[in-house]
Amino acid sequence: MSRGEPKESGTRTRILEATRRLMEERRGRGVRMSDVAEAAGVSRQAVYLHFASRAELMVATVRYGDQVLGLEERRRRFRAARGGVELLEAYVDFWCDYIPEIYGVARALLEARESDEAAAAAWDDRMDAVRASCRNIIEALHREGMLASEWSFEEATDLLWTMLSIRNWESLTIECGWSQGQYVDRVRELARRTFVRGAEGA
Repeated sequence: MSRGEPKESGTRTRILEATRRLMEERRGRGVRMSDVAEAAGVSRQAVYLHFASRAELMVATVRYGDQVLGLEERRRRFRAARGGVELLEAYVDFWCDYIPEIYGVARALLEARESDEAAAAAWDDRMDAVRASCRNIIEALHREGMLASEWSFEEATDLLWTMLSIRNWESLTIECGWSQGQYVDRVRELARRTFVRGAEGA
């Protein structure tokens, strides 16, 4: 970044916006630093002044998308939840409703990650954040004695993270035709019955 230029400068924002747009248009494939520079109307050198590598740019673009979509405000109910059960339900509602808004970029990363280290880094950054939230939820249930007895801590974390995968949302809403409301309601109920002690027969 050039000396004296604020972190979220106009140039940086233009680069991030251009990267986000190209990722969606090209499904994450072939988004080179030179392509970003051209789309943002800046030099390739300017892109490298703000982002030392393509992987850094991809990760920053995903996080920028969260900022544009108001991620912190959306997480407010989840963070305000009291108790593991409320935490579980609030997070399922938050994340399941967030998936459709990030699906374009997520799909791009999914398609490119097998052969593109930068896309893989950006995808891993997002999934690590989701997994950390799942771990916190399971920890809360376990701490309160509300985690169903058949689950180990690690297994429960793994399964909750997998339940909330973007691929599952894609399969159920796009391929199977579920409505968004149906998807959220069913996943919330499934998560409760699976992980909350005594809820499986409710």
